[in-house]
Amino acid sequence: MNKIKVFLEMIKFEHSIFALPFAYMGAILASIALNDSLPSWPTIGWITLAMVGARSAAMGLNRLIDAAIDAENPRTALRAIPAGLLSKKEVLIFIVISFVLLFYAASQLNPLCVWMLPVAVFFLTFYSYTKRFTWLCHVVLGLTIGLGPLGGWIAVTGAFDLTGLVLYATVAFWTAGFDILYACQDTQFDREKGLHSIPSRFGVARALLIARSFHVVTAVGLVAVWWMADLNWIYLIGLAIAYVVLFYEHALVKPNDLSRINTAFMTMNGILSMVMFTFTLIDVAVL
Repeated sequence: MNKIKVFLEMIKFEHSIFALPFAYMGAILASIALNDSLPSWPTIGWITLAMVGARSAAMGLNRLIDAAIDAENPRTALRAIPAGLLSKKEVLIFIVISFVLLFYAASQLNPLCVWMLPVAVFFLTFYSYTKRFTWLCHVVLGLTIGLGPLGGWIAVTGAFDLTGLVLYATVAFWTAGFDILYACQDTQFDREKGLHSIPSRFGVARALLIARSFHVVTAVGLVAVWWMADLNWIYLIGLAIAYVVLFYEHALVKPNDLSRINTAFMTMNGILSMVMFTFTLIDVAVL
């Protein structure tokens, strides 16, 4: 049981609340567009398992690839591998099992999900190396996490669609924006070690402005999804709440005060994703 707790802590299992609700949202909107009904429970189940597998593999890879960097950073030195709580071999086995889960779940959905697996594996692996050579690493993370809602859409329809792609871009900018906020706390460390990020390249003040501009794109994208998916007023209530959450998230973080970065990163973004999923579900189920 202690080992399981260490693995769950390593992959930050609670952070699944970021991407999983948007994957469900993609599946719901796709199903409504396809046959005017909600997706089946088996489809939702396979999407859930695929997301758990993908995210677990991604986090395991990140911890394995960044183990040496994490050991030197005071903020991350107590993570499982640097602290000796898990061996690299154990984490590698965990990654393989997670990928097997992803592959099997995708195979139960449709052929396009299977064909997209190499793309997913590439992004899940490639992201962890990007901080070594580009400050656009946050954008790459966004493009990776955005595969969740796009995957939910494809899982239902077996095809690409403009609405699904807009949702993908919306989530990608949202993720990149909050990852910039999170990276602000490592600005000095990244500069000293030659690592790349928007805060280390442009400074915290400018990084916060860039994060805000990314979230403006997110705000516009959520409106575009409402219009393209022909949603109703209940969705707009959720959208208004999401806007307040985004505004408050950025109000919590200031160039000279990063003390509430975890609240802005974890709590606010978890609330936003759950709000958008919940109000989308109510909108299509009731109206």
